[in-house]
Amino acid sequence: MSLQPGTPAPLVKVKALVNPEFALSSLGGRYVVLGFLPGPGPQRDAAIALVREHAAQFADQSRLFYGVLPDAQSFAQARDNLPLRWFGDADGDLRRVYGAVDAQGDLEPQWIVLDPSLRILTHAPIDQGRPLLDMLAALGHPEDHAGVRLHAPVLIAPRIFDRDLCNRLIDAYRELGGQPSGVMKQQGGKTIGVLDDFKKRRDATITDEALLQATRRSISQRLLPEIEKAFQYKPTRIERYIVACYDAQEGGYFRDHRDNTTTGTAHRRFAVSINLNAEDFEGGDLQFPEFGTATYRPPTGGAVVFSCSLLHEATPVTRGARYAFLPFLFDEAGELIRQANLHSLTPAEPARAG
Repeated sequence: MSLQPGTPAPLVKVKALVNPEFALSSLGGRYVVLGFLPGPGPQRDAAIALVREHAAQFADQSRLFYGVLPDAQSFAQARDNLPLRWFGDADGDLRRVYGAVDAQGDLEPQWIVLDPSLRILTHAPIDQGRPLLDMLAALGHPEDHAGVRLHAPVLIAPRIFDRDLCNRLIDAYRELGGQPSGVMKQQGGKTIGVLDDFKKRRDATITDEALLQATRRSISQRLLPEIEKAFQYKPTRIERYIVACYDAQEGGYFRDHRDNTTTGTAHRRFAVSINLNAEDFEGGDLQFPEFGTATYRPPTGGAVVFSCSLLHEATPVTRGARYAFLPFLFDEAGELIRQANLHSLTPAEPARAG
């Protein structure tokens, strides 16, 4: 039985042509059509032809179609050719978690549509695709899918760092020199940092003890009480003391991602982004695609705090250079998780947050 409308979509990893461990969780902010197709034959051909007929609605990336192929041979022969993209499901795991199976556990070909918050919007048998795609075409922009304006569940807290501390951190970055910053990926059971075009940023790790004490003191006295009040959560540990620079000359950005999806990052609970020079750049704001296109920009010395589970991105800096202090926060339960996962990643020992 298919998952019912309003149910959160199972955000498993799937086999895509571009990535054998493609994260469905990365697709937030758009309508997503999953076509659980039958084996080769007239019914599959008709479904594919129907998607091609509706190609215009998939042209602007506000709607995506993924055909789920049930046999290894078809997937091996498939090629992504917009509007068609493909997932392989020879083992049947994807169709089972989405309920695209009959009472005997066999494939039940159908369409399943996810809304921009990655919840089930609707589903239909494979031979009823035309009214489903017509309905989808009639929907407005994903921004309006809820019928009301959505606001990401984030905390903006001003005046966490004073101006002097912001300037000292920027000076420290310039003295140290920023290094290209990678993204964390899971490969072969290990969490590793990889440099690719998913992110354009340079980081410097702060080591000056006076600066470290100043950041800890400000976070402990000014930010932690706000987090406890807003989220009923009390962080006790900080991971990493970095100043990051998104520079317009390099097109600085970080595409949509979540911060706790690998074994080595599973302990992270809250991400913190403290702008150090908000008046000196354009662009570079935070955006949370599952909650619309609104952007979030704290003032100089102010913080944005959000769950590491939220899909988010740093939009491109179009003028100047954005400097930001970017720690992660967690608690003693998270520390147990971190310790248990040291076999996959051994980061620097996180300091106490309080």
